[in-house]
Amino acid sequence: MQLEWWHWAVSGIALLLAELAVPAFVLVWFGLGAMLVALATALLPEMGATAQLSAWLLLSLALVVAWFKIFRPNAHKTRIGMSEDYVIGEIGLLTRPVAPFEKGAVRFQKPILGSDAWDCIAEESIAAGERIKVLAIEGSLLRVGKA
Repeated sequence: MQLEWWHWAVSGIALLLAELAVPAFVLVWFGLGAMLVALATALLPEMGATAQLSAWLLLSLALVVAWFKIFRPNAHKTRIGMSEDYVIGEIGLLTRPVAPFEKGAVRFQKPILGSDAWDCIAEESIAAGERIKVLAIEGSLLRVGKA
């Protein structure tokens, strides 16, 4: 059976739609690879099935590598344990007052490390409703100061 260009186009669209159900952002690259093979097969109809499958595999893997190496080179900075540079300096709003030896709570406009609310500590008393700045990460707490 010879694979036609439309087989690849349908497969590519199916993979792109499957990405909506699987939020890993990986299937999209295999779908785009299939769409590129559909284009190549339409331009070169004598391309064999083995060459088509090989092209799809190589194109898909190249797109995945390009995504992580070129377009998202600093994706590792948002992981726990490597995130200090990412979080230091962020501005948030205190939702629960903080004082020395008492934990408070801070909420951020955008999620930081997967959550928009964090427990915090401070070396000075800060009332709820004030803007704060993250100074350091201490375990699972953020050390904050007035912004």
